[in-house]
Amino acid sequence: MRADVGDILLVHGRIVGQHDRTAMIVEVLGPNGTPPFRVRFEDDGHEALLSPGPDAVVRHRGEPAH
Repeated sequence: MRADVGDILLVHGRIVGQHDRTAMIVEVLGPNGTPPFRVRFEDDGHEALLSPGPDAVVRHRGEPAH
């Protein structure tokens, strides 16, 4: 997984009833755009340090939303 600052991380809900969450990548801490990422969740502004798993995808800036 590779990302740049300003990209959106979409984390899919892993259990029934859990909603997907979106977060803006505010800092890339790994080499060459790799995790971990510092992100700011859009729903509540909470910041966290994440190493995303297979339940997450990166939407790059300028990429159309699906």
